[in-house]
Amino acid sequence: MRRENQSSVSEFLLLGLPIWPEQQGMFFTLFLGVYLTTVLGNLLILLLIRLDARLHTPMYFFLSHLALTDVSFSSVTVPKMLINMQTQHQSISYVGCVTQTYFFLFFTDLDDFLLTSMAYDRYVAICHPLHYSTVMGQGLCTLLVTVSWILSCASALCHTLLLTRMSFCADHSIPHFFCDLDALLKLSCSDTSLNKLAIFTVGVAVIVLPLVCILISYGRIGATILKVPSTKGICKALSTCGSHLSVVFLFYGTIIGLYTLPSSSTSNDKNIIASVMYTAVTPMLNPFIYSLRNREMKGALGRLSRREIFFSK
Repeated sequence: MRRENQSSVSEFLLLGLPIWPEQQGMFFTLFLGVYLTTVLGNLLILLLIRLDARLHTPMYFFLSHLALTDVSFSSVTVPKMLINMQTQHQSISYVGCVTQTYFFLFFTDLDDFLLTSMAYDRYVAICHPLHYSTVMGQGLCTLLVTVSWILSCASALCHTLLLTRMSFCADHSIPHFFCDLDALLKLSCSDTSLNKLAIFTVGVAVIVLPLVCILISYGRIGATILKVPSTKGICKALSTCGSHLSVVFLFYGTIIGLYTLPSSSTSNDKNIIASVMYTAVTPMLNPFIYSLRNREMKGALGRLSRREIFFSK
């Protein structure tokens, strides 16, 4: 690419959702409702876990971090999208775009690692119940969360630093509602082979390997459940995993759907719809999944409504 075809970019233009201008008001109201539900639902989970001593267990320790991550994850993209829809001002500064990319990648990876930690917790609880309290002590739980934060930070920082080395062409329009890494690389005039190698390598480390660990954990869980003689025991075991499995399928299903779409202009609208699913819809559904499918969370919610919550000493 010749020098005159490159520019020192100061801002990008987010083209937003593929909707007609007259539909902006309706979609603004819809996504505002989705975002508020996400924030309030996940904050309610945090409140219940903090106040109810019965929920001070490893599973809910991980769930509290997942709820905080979901609020943060949704807050990276949705508020900016809402502001753009309301003001019709679609620009975002270069620094703002790079920052948004970093935190988007960070919270995506953190979500992934936390789901993996929760799968391991369920594996120990069902396959080694007699050793559960010993294995899943506070030290290990804290270590798993700390490592999740460190690995997520390193992964996001790797992609972000490589992104800052890029030169961009004259067209600064991003056909998305947030600064998607893949969309930014398509605007670059620089050689992106190193970036694509990092995406593949780091992607295997932070997406594929955790998914394999989750599948192995549930494979072991399934084998253990099949050995349980009573139907009641099977139902009890499945009830402790149902909520987590639902969230795993929702999270990985949308990501797999997104990244297996063909890379072409005709699939861009489907790409955006899939992105909306896992940036806005999935974080909103998680509190409902854990509240409606989890007996302990429903019990805590009932005690809170009756003001019977017991604070930990």
